[in-house]
Amino acid sequence: MAIHGILFDLYGTLIDIRTDESREDIYRTIAHFLTYHGVYMHRWAVRDRYHEILKQQKGERQEEYPEIDVEVIWNRLLLQEGVKSRTTRQKLSTILAQMYRAVSRKRLRLYPGVKRVLDELRLTYHLALVSDAQPCYILPEIKAVGLEGCFDPIIISAHYGFRKPDGRLIEKALNLMKLKPAEVIYVGNDMYRDIHGAQRFGIKTIFIDSNQGEKFYENVSPDYVAHHSGDILTGLKALL
Repeated sequence: MAIHGILFDLYGTLIDIRTDESREDIYRTIAHFLTYHGVYMHRWAVRDRYHEILKQQKGERQEEYPEIDVEVIWNRLLLQEGVKSRTTRQKLSTILAQMYRAVSRKRLRLYPGVKRVLDELRLTYHLALVSDAQPCYILPEIKAVGLEGCFDPIIISAHYGFRKPDGRLIEKALNLMKLKPAEVIYVGNDMYRDIHGAQRFGIKTIFIDSNQGEKFYENVSPDYVAHHSGDILTGLKALL
């Protein structure tokens, strides 16, 4: 069966990102910001409450591979701290989530050659994104690195409450693309979440051997290994 679509992971596959969520200045910045909105917490209290709510949220999901929603976490923290207005909480939750990401982020860039490869692929194939991510992070970051408009659909795990390798994310992408597993190829950098997850559907896979992601998973081998972005084109030709 002919290939009509390509499903991509994003972080570690197309975008080279590095974050450090252990940094003290994340929580200090947020604690200082909150004082302008009537919330008074020490930075470590902010950190501990954030992770407490995160853990609670994961348990509430009752999923095998639960995904968090960072905006909901901040919304709940604000409610606990007496911010009664729903509109205010929603606005501040997005700001706090993006502030957390901005301070923790140390690198955000495309891997070399990614834009050229995607521009070539778009001429022939339907490109989609299936990513474990938060919408308030991923959509601005896609725009920041110049990939806005490259993918349709964009499946974001936080919208659904579960993450890869849960196959329902791939199912949603395939349904929206109106394609069958045999008509797509999956490109990702994590042997478990990406390659194993896609192969359970019988989807052919290209593994990006980048500086991120799990390199090995028992009894899982990709159909092609790409060592840099340009290899995706070579791998695609090999799998057709």
